[in-house]
Amino acid sequence: MKTDALRQGIVELLPRLRRYAYALTGARADADDLLQATVERVLKKGAPDDVNLGKWAFRVCKNIWIDEIRSRKVRGAAVESGKIGGEEKVDGERMMMDKIAFNEVNKAMGALPDEQRAALSLVALEGFSYAEAAQALDAPIGTIMSRIARARKALIKTLGAKGAGIETNAIIGA
Repeated sequence: MKTDALRQGIVELLPRLRRYAYALTGARADADDLLQATVERVLKKGAPDDVNLGKWAFRVCKNIWIDEIRSRKVRGAAVESGKIGGEEKVDGERMMMDKIAFNEVNKAMGALPDEQRAALSLVALEGFSYAEAAQALDAPIGTIMSRIARARKALIKTLGAKGAGIETNAIIGA
């Protein structure tokens, strides 16, 4: 894909990619970092000529997030074992998260397993078909359908129990 076309395609995808990154991470700062890493990687590596840039960029975003989760687990284990840092641990992210008040939908989405949140975000927020989401997440369509069904059920249970006057079906695309 030519550089100008790639850049234009990325610019058009930015709002959707940012929403997806936020859905994956649950935090604005992490979403912004993930979005930046995704855009950098797409621009640096380019995209195959025969690929749908949107689906491909969402897959790149998901893969970068998976790598970040893995590295956080490794770093966390190293700190806990005493291999890194001899000073008192201060979890700045935890402190920030404790101070941020999420609305009811974000709380419910954050409670979902990563796989369910990613699948639901692509279908309900980004308007992907089940087949497109399956392709972007590299999973069988039946798995995507199951993840979305479980996510919707959990959100209805959580949001319905709160009775916050939220139109659950409109939010989760049911």
